[in-house]
Amino acid sequence: MTDDTRNRGLRKMEEVYGWDMQDGPGEFFRYTADHLFAEIWCRPGLSTRDRRLLLIGLLAGTNSADVLSIQVPAALKNGELDEAALREIVVFLSHYAGWPMGARLNTVVEDAIRTARKK
Repeated sequence: MTDDTRNRGLRKMEEVYGWDMQDGPGEFFRYTADHLFAEIWCRPGLSTRDRRLLLIGLLAGTNSADVLSIQVPAALKNGELDEAALREIVVFLSHYAGWPMGARLNTVVEDAIRTARKK
């Protein structure tokens, strides 16, 4: 991949995650920056918010609370989802992903809201 591809991937990672990204070593990082973020996250047809909603649903459905703790605060910080929308996602996904996952997601959401309000 080119430097332009890497830079596009790093900028998209910054947008999605909500923090400064630095170039990283190894094949996994290369695939993450150059393919996933520079290509897949930048494709037309879905907004970043659309992709975030799909990802949050998938993460809840696969019981991936660790990654939800990255995606939920980023969505709130970036203004893609507000407090009311995040709380509604908890209620909705709890009925499809299961109540235990909903409880974990609720904790992630409430922690993100509490942290954002302190800033």
